[in-house]
Amino acid sequence: MKIKNMFFSSICALIIISCATKKPVESEKLYNTTWELEYISGPRIAFGGLYPEKKPIISFDKETNKVSGNNSCNGYSTGYTLTGSSISFGEPGPSTMMYCGEGEKVFLNMIKKVNRYSFDLDGKLNLMINDVPMMRFKKGNN
Repeated sequence: MKIKNMFFSSICALIIISCATKKPVESEKLYNTTWELEYISGPRIAFGGLYPEKKPIISFDKETNKVSGNNSCNGYSTGYTLTGSSISFGEPGPSTMMYCGEGEKVFLNMIKKVNRYSFDLDGKLNLMINDVPMMRFKKGNN
């Protein structure tokens, strides 16, 4: 009986400890880095043709709930909302108005449509529409 009580107490202690252990939140991976676009779904123009000079980048600011970056040509900034694995972006604010081809329009239109995010096994950020990856970012050179 004494052994059963010790065993039961040990199991309860392990359960309490494992439940109290803080697991890292997936969204924390978004912060403290710049993400560089390496894939975008949809356009009939090759990725290198859309972004011949510079690839779009995005950075997440946890304190202000804003993203900022460069859409390959002009800078942008907008708010974002996270709820679990859901994400939404606001309308990008004023930016410089250079015209650099179709890549900028494709990027801004797609980012408005995404509603989820995930990280793949290589640590890349996927922005998705439902379960379909539409944009993939790698960590940039900070």
